[in-house]
Amino acid sequence: MDIFLIIVNIVVLLVIIGLLIFMQKKHVSFTKRVFTGLGAGIVLGALLQAIYGVDSEVLTNTADWYGIVGSGYIRLLMMIVVPLVMVSITQSIINLEKSADLGKMSAWIIGFLVSTAMVAALIGIGAAGLFDLNADQIEAGQAEMERGDMLQEKLGDVQDLSTPQKILDFIPSNIFLDMTGERPTSVIAVVIFSIIVGIAVLGLRRKNPEQAEMFTKIINALYAVVMRIVTLILRLTPFGILALMANTVAKTDVAGIVQLGKFVIASYVGLFVIMIFHLILVGVFGLNPITYLRKAMPVLGFAFTSRSSAGTIPLNIQAQKNSLGVDSGIANMSASFGATIGQNGCAGMYPAMLAVMIAPTVGIDPFTPAFIIKLVLIIGISSFGVAGVGGGATFAALIVLSSMGLPVALAGLLISIEALIDMGRTAVNVNDSMVAGTLTARILRKLNLKTFNDKTAIEDSSSF
Repeated sequence: MDIFLIIVNIVVLLVIIGLLIFMQKKHVSFTKRVFTGLGAGIVLGALLQAIYGVDSEVLTNTADWYGIVGSGYIRLLMMIVVPLVMVSITQSIINLEKSADLGKMSAWIIGFLVSTAMVAALIGIGAAGLFDLNADQIEAGQAEMERGDMLQEKLGDVQDLSTPQKILDFIPSNIFLDMTGERPTSVIAVVIFSIIVGIAVLGLRRKNPEQAEMFTKIINALYAVVMRIVTLILRLTPFGILALMANTVAKTDVAGIVQLGKFVIASYVGLFVIMIFHLILVGVFGLNPITYLRKAMPVLGFAFTSRSSAGTIPLNIQAQKNSLGVDSGIANMSASFGATIGQNGCAGMYPAMLAVMIAPTVGIDPFTPAFIIKLVLIIGISSFGVAGVGGGATFAALIVLSSMGLPVALAGLLISIEALIDMGRTAVNVNDSMVAGTLTARILRKLNLKTFNDKTAIEDSSSF
């Protein structure tokens, strides 16, 4: 009987995929197909949970089959990240008019990422205060206690690493190892290697222009092939989002959300305010925030469902270049750096909220100026080096809480709602990298305003 029900569930997914394929053949825009997949996934996931229950074997096996589509799509995206970053950044540097532009691009992008992370920390502090969040209000069950013990064990891995050591991890010692994605900082290491290759070609062009020209032709050919692969993979986005969202909703712990509802609401209020802050920044630099948001939404929708900043890099780059009019080199750097540096949701807001929640349990007033200033500064520094110890909200929290002298085990109290909050955090992280790229291009006069203001550009660039 269980096998029959699983087959029925698979058939339902295939029928919805068939509908999305039909929409594609009818030339329905990519954006509409993405959000159709998102909405259908939410409905399908809710029905599966309502019919079978979270812990049922049918739902578990169904999720495994759905994972072929959802997780398989993420794997394909991860597969193309390294070649895309390497070839795109190398090509962009080769095409630079001045090598000095490279330093300006990097400085502005990193500056935006880290400074907005510090603002996100202040927003997190405000959200925690507004909703009167306190770790003492949360009951610790078996899962929460086990999670707390695990965090305490992991603390030893990050506590002894100084910020210079974390930054040092960005520098590649074995580029072939980093091409496999073996280290948490592999993406940044590949970016640095690609920059070095590009600079080397610029130097070779002065000494041996024939060899430089030959290498440039090879890179241009590789770039064309890689971008074609990216296009082929991105055509699968509506299907991937459908399966990912169905699995996420079907396996959501509703009881945990109800119990920790105040923290969930506070988190999403904070994330919403950060998004508004991003849009205000876009407006301050003379760009239409609504136009920006409309073009960024397909990427943010995927980030929300996939919970993977790295997996979103190909979509991020494509959207910046083709929809927003950002220069290719800036788009590649901002998407790559933003996947590991200055993440507003994971490394900015989240650790700040945890610190404010946990501080009263050890007799510290988290709203004193001294505590707030120290917390924001630590978050600013750790948001730059957090990827050196694994990246993500968990390690960001470990670094910040331990640096503030707060018990890290209490962070395990939120395990039941971790996935739900992580969806919003990832979308904010990705949006921050897109804003950084867009504003850097605007400042350096490398933003194609005609493309940015073209309302059809999002559909033209996404007609996969």
